[in-house]
Amino acid sequence: MTGTAQFLRLAFDRPAFRLDVDIALPDHGITVLFGPSGSGKTTVLRCVAGLERAHGSVRVAGRDWQDDAARVFLPPWRRPVGYVFQEAGLFPHLDVRGNLRFAQKRASARARPLALDAVVDLLGIGQLLDRATAGLSGGERQRVAIARALATQPELLLLDEPLAAIDPARRREVLPWLEHLRDELRIPMLYVTHSADEAARLADTLVLMDHGRVLAQGALAETLARSDLPLARDEDAAALLQARVVERDTRWHLARVAFDGGSLWLRDDGLVPGQPVRVRVLARDVSLATEASAPGTASIQNLLACTVRRIDAAGHPSQVLVQLDCGASPLLARITARAADGLALVPGRTIWAQVKSAALVR
Repeated sequence: MTGTAQFLRLAFDRPAFRLDVDIALPDHGITVLFGPSGSGKTTVLRCVAGLERAHGSVRVAGRDWQDDAARVFLPPWRRPVGYVFQEAGLFPHLDVRGNLRFAQKRASARARPLALDAVVDLLGIGQLLDRATAGLSGGERQRVAIARALATQPELLLLDEPLAAIDPARRREVLPWLEHLRDELRIPMLYVTHSADEAARLADTLVLMDHGRVLAQGALAETLARSDLPLARDEDAAALLQARVVERDTRWHLARVAFDGGSLWLRDDGLVPGQPVRVRVLARDVSLATEASAPGTASIQNLLACTVRRIDAAGHPSQVLVQLDCGASPLLARITARAADGLALVPGRTIWAQVKSAALVR
């Protein structure tokens, strides 16, 4: 990659486990490492941070943090990273302000300027600054931990399942703040999770891992909708659409969202026209037809003109997974193999996708 883009290449070996990873990361947004437990996600983070030694190279913003050929290996304390663990690990003898000030002392003189006041505002912790850390909720503790990591003025923020140790209610509390960071800061983030919901909500780039290998990597929507990946064979396989609210129907409490390829009507939960949204469409909620139904003749009102890209097995001999191109947006449909044969589906054929249900990613 060029410019200030992050480049990371790792090949890690040890007797009981082999990690072979070659990934290129963009210089902003969130790259999510996604996969089951034991797939090597956390090991990648630890290698980037210098906490484990990889056989290969780590190159960030044009600088070598590790290069075995050149015998370069920067120790962890010389790598400008912020690391957020599952457990917040705040200093109990310091209040929130004290934790942040301690982290500020680690910032290097060459660090990019990042105003701590802005971080405090972005994470909504201004009212917590004088609180003792022992009295914080799980969600508050993680927000403070993220702020403390950012207070070191990192060039790269590493987050290792930061929401795994808190309950679902607190998780929903923290997610919007992570979205704020993604949208407002130019600091690239490498985020580990095995939660499909977290990946769908936060990722700009998705890296799928299993058994120490990278199965696929790329833009979130494109990678999620690849019908040739194991992820697509899951019962909850879905496509993700980047959309914008364009219309509200107050009588029926619906909102229409437009994306590159068409538009969909969704339940309106107080959406604002012009608001960008992510929309999740489950493959099992998409049926296919060779002709568009006439208005008023069917209950399914979301119809999209698509082109068949490819057809793959879907885990059971009776099922197939059809990958569709809807304009520039990918879509998935899970249908029976008999239906696919009856519709004479082949790559390149124009087809109508009937979307029974879609939901905002929240």
